[in-house]
Amino acid sequence: MNSTKIPFLAAPAYSHTQAWVDALQKNLPDEQIVAFDSMSDEDKATCKVAIVANPDPAQLKQLPQLQWMHSVWAGVERLISDLADTELKIVRLIDPQLASTMAEAVLAWTLYLHRDMPAYARQQKQQLWQPREYLRPQQKTIGLLGLGALGEAAANSLLRAGFNVIGWSRNRKEFAGVECFAGTDGLPVMLAKTDILVCLLPLTPDTKGLVNAQTLQALPRGASLINFARGAIINDHDLHIALDSGHIGHAVLDVFETEPLPAIAWHWQHPSVTVLPHCSAPTDRETASLIVANNIRRYRSTGELPVTVDRVKGY
Repeated sequence: MNSTKIPFLAAPAYSHTQAWVDALQKNLPDEQIVAFDSMSDEDKATCKVAIVANPDPAQLKQLPQLQWMHSVWAGVERLISDLADTELKIVRLIDPQLASTMAEAVLAWTLYLHRDMPAYARQQKQQLWQPREYLRPQQKTIGLLGLGALGEAAANSLLRAGFNVIGWSRNRKEFAGVECFAGTDGLPVMLAKTDILVCLLPLTPDTKGLVNAQTLQALPRGASLINFARGAIINDHDLHIALDSGHIGHAVLDVFETEPLPAIAWHWQHPSVTVLPHCSAPTDRETASLIVANNIRRYRSTGELPVTVDRVKGY
């Protein structure tokens, strides 16, 4: 067993630390995986690698020899911000299971909007028995903001369901069956064709506020929105106005700038908003632990780090 302990560090009050320690230890039997709070000063002084879940930056400063850390989350914008004044290398989780889970959520909530579930819920409250006009999936165009691993998995799921799928990314990509757009000029063209917009972008300086009054106005009147990315990608004030005016027919929001969503937030009571508690694609502890374990095992064997986060790009 390696004599240098590998700590698991999480955000304050995080309740699943021991579960992660147990799962990681199972997949790394030759290492000593421990909760940060159980480390001695000697352990901290020799630690070179850590496994993290948006930890308290003050704890990381107690590890003077730390060279790199492996996040168990796919999103690393908070880590990048917290560690802006350091040279620490960050490895983010890239898990095919996460993409599969996200694709399932995208399909589920796209169908929710496609089959007019919000309207039927309103009709039930009014005791109104009135079937709504049915449209086939082939008559709906789903626009994906973001064509990375999550976007590709979501596109394939939507295509199998029969939807017309288009997508946008910063740099041009090509996927079978998907009309792809790229760059500043391609965005409004893609939006103009979109009935349901699904946001799967990472939060970066370039994507913060990308969905704003201008981009929302580029969508056809009555289009719907699903945000499974990060809350700050959407200008909250602009979305509120677009929903009130009816330009955006409905928004399914799983992420917000402040989480948990405060009780006073306007989203809770808005008739055209579905609020979800950041549940679209939870990390699978079993598959994630195995991926982290394999990356650390490879590092111990070869000395080479897994692919690290580009702090400029944000992922």
